[in-house]
Amino acid sequence: MKELFSLRTVRKKILMLSKLAGLALIFSYVLSTGLPISEDASFLLWLGFLLLLVLGIDFFMGRFITKPIDKLNASAKRMAGLDFSAPCNLVSTDEFGELSASLNTMAENLQQALVRLEDANTQLEKDVEKERLLLAERKELVDSLSHEMKTPLGIIRAYAEGLQDEMDEARKQKYAQVIVSEVVRVNDLIVTLLDLSALESGAASLNISRFDFVELVETAAGRLLIDAPDTDFELQYELPEQKAFVRTDRRRMEQVLENFMVNARKNVSPGGILRLEVTADDGTLHFSIFNQGRTIPENDLPKIWTKFYRDSNAGYSGSGLGLSIVAQILSMQNLPYGAENRVDGVLFWFSIPVTE
Repeated sequence: MKELFSLRTVRKKILMLSKLAGLALIFSYVLSTGLPISEDASFLLWLGFLLLLVLGIDFFMGRFITKPIDKLNASAKRMAGLDFSAPCNLVSTDEFGELSASLNTMAENLQQALVRLEDANTQLEKDVEKERLLLAERKELVDSLSHEMKTPLGIIRAYAEGLQDEMDEARKQKYAQVIVSEVVRVNDLIVTLLDLSALESGAASLNISRFDFVELVETAAGRLLIDAPDTDFELQYELPEQKAFVRTDRRRMEQVLENFMVNARKNVSPGGILRLEVTADDGTLHFSIFNQGRTIPENDLPKIWTKFYRDSNAGYSGSGLGLSIVAQILSMQNLPYGAENRVDGVLFWFSIPVTE
């Protein structure tokens, strides 16, 4: 019985309203004709009641049908324009209420789908850009490598041809040594380049450990600056007396120190000063190495960290990859580094936080 008289559907609301209107119309007619008034007055009274009845029906029809449809239409237009910021706030137990809930569910699903689509597009753009940069890097790498390989391969070919025709054993031995030296140079170039590519692509990760940074600097300096043969410079150094521990990749940090020290040793002027310093300040270690000699042109300072950069006026040869590896290793750890011209030389430096 309760379900029979419930108004959970629009159809039932309209039927109930029409029945009530019919009953009200009959009741008003009986009431107006039964009053002790003239026939004209009775008609006017019934006509007034009829007007009120029409206005009442119009009010309820607007509340039950017109207003819900307007709200649904407005929400549908917003969704058609991909605006899902405001849900349809129609609350009803009839079909309009169900339609409103369905629209809100659809809007939520579409919003989630659009977010996923935007994320996918953003990722696709990143992937496309990454692929474009990768192709550009590969082209640059091939071009640079081709350029770098020409000289040693040309030397190897020339000395190999000379070795075939040379009769003097001493010259043959010299030619063979040159060939071996150039082969080692090519091998070192390829190995270093592969190492740098692994760092840049993320294929090589850092193996973090805790160690004494001062001890590492002393070991590297002893091997590369003190015990090295044919040293023609004055070594000055200042290191902390106490241990200073850091958390980083020990092998990669040793690689950084070696590249800095070898670079300074090759650039120091004959009989000049090579000064190595490690100082501690407010929980941070500052490493610096200075070589007395020619300065770097200011315009070229930012270029020294790029692959295959070499100073054309330098009196030595190298792969041009050492400082690139240094920059990559330090950048992976967000460690500050740089190079500065001084009055009579160049200073390279970087900083690393101390750990307990």
